[in-house]
Amino acid sequence: MANAATAPHVAAAAAAPAAPVLVELYQSEGCSSCPPAEAYLNGIAGRTNVIPLAFEVTYWDYLGWKDKFATPAYTQRQRDFAAHSASHEVATPQFWINGQQSVVGANPRGVEAAIASVRVTAPVPALSANGVTIARGAAPARPADVWLVRYDPRTIDVPIKAGENGGRTLPHKNLVRELTKLGAWNGAAAHFAYAPATGGLRNAVFLQDGRGGAVLSAGSDVR
Repeated sequence: MANAATAPHVAAAAAAPAAPVLVELYQSEGCSSCPPAEAYLNGIAGRTNVIPLAFEVTYWDYLGWKDKFATPAYTQRQRDFAAHSASHEVATPQFWINGQQSVVGANPRGVEAAIASVRVTAPVPALSANGVTIARGAAPARPADVWLVRYDPRTIDVPIKAGENGGRTLPHKNLVRELTKLGAWNGAAAHFAYAPATGGLRNAVFLQDGRGGAVLSAGSDVR
């Protein structure tokens, strides 16, 4: 039994929320295998233990349908992960969990197992409307990149008129609309300012060990 001196500390530790896990889905409106994976991502969008983000890639546009939410930067981000992985695999749909584990295909069990196993090694970013504060923590081996993501939490229904998904209407949620590097974190307490999000977008911030490296921690402005 805890004594009177230690009980409050134990209670506070038990009440502390778990650090959210960054779940990135790389997909394309032109990929017929992607809708089931996207349905899973849409379904976990309301959970507090994850930050689910949909990154649309460009390399299936040639099949007859151009994904208007895709950008070369998101395609390159997926390729950077592949370059640092043992398999070097680039596929759609493909999940990356805190940049540490990859799950290919619509595989909810695999994604849930990866979410449960990842390690967070830096303080969780604390977001406000105008910036993010990162507390002091153990210094990473090299300064970690600090990234701001702006994503749309609303469901966007897109009628697909050509390509592998022609004739379907695909519901998108948590589509990434902006990806901006704010700076670097070296273990000291730091603050990075940014302009307030507009147009209904929300903010998430994550710390990453360089291009294609592990995500050390992540936070969002969801309350």
